Amino acid sequence: MHSKEARELAEKRHYMHRKPQVSYAFGLYQDGSVVGVVVYGTPASRHLQIGACPSDPSLVTELNRVWVADHMPANTESWFISRTLKLIPPRIVVSYADTVQGHMGYMYRALNFRYAGWTDMERRTPRYDYIPADPSAHTRDAFRNGYKEKVRRRPKVKYWTATGNKRERLQLYDLCAWPSLDWHKLPPPTEHLHHKL
Repeated sequence: MHSKEARELAEKRHYMHRKPQVSYAFGLYQDGSVVGVVVYGTPASRHLQIGACPSDPSLVTELNRVWVADHMPANTESWFISRTLKLIPPRIVVSYADTVQGHMGYMYRALNFRYAGWTDMERRTPRYDYIPADPSAHTRDAFRNGYKEKVRRRPKVKYWTATGNKRERLQLYDLCAWPSLDWHKLPPPTEHLHHKL
């Protein structure tokens, strides 16, 4: 799939309604129509790349958009992603489940991604996001360009995996600085889903 088409589809169909960074894009087609898109791109944060792979941050890519039409069968997302992972070069692939949307990452667990906890899990004090006055603006720019409110940041659940052949994947597993945690022993927080923070 062409990167321009992937950006436009992701902006239109994905709940974030923002164009993603695109390094690799894949479309799922049914009867000549696009019924799904998976996009991988360079993470917006260089700090994220360094944190995931200090020795070679360029090896880190983010699975930043997944959209599959509602009429498609259950588990289409994981089936589709599993095939796209085989088509990109050896990389450490990171992704996030957005708990604000009620996503906990069961799709990633079905794909045998490694669970790395959640954002800000080591912090003692909460972080806040600034909601832009312009709804089309990114929250990163809101503080500088004007915001309408400040809200406590909700956690995102972190997952990662590696691509390539078996040898390459093992090498990347060794290079990745993100942990492999036990979901059952250290589940992500969910209290923010039920109470206003």
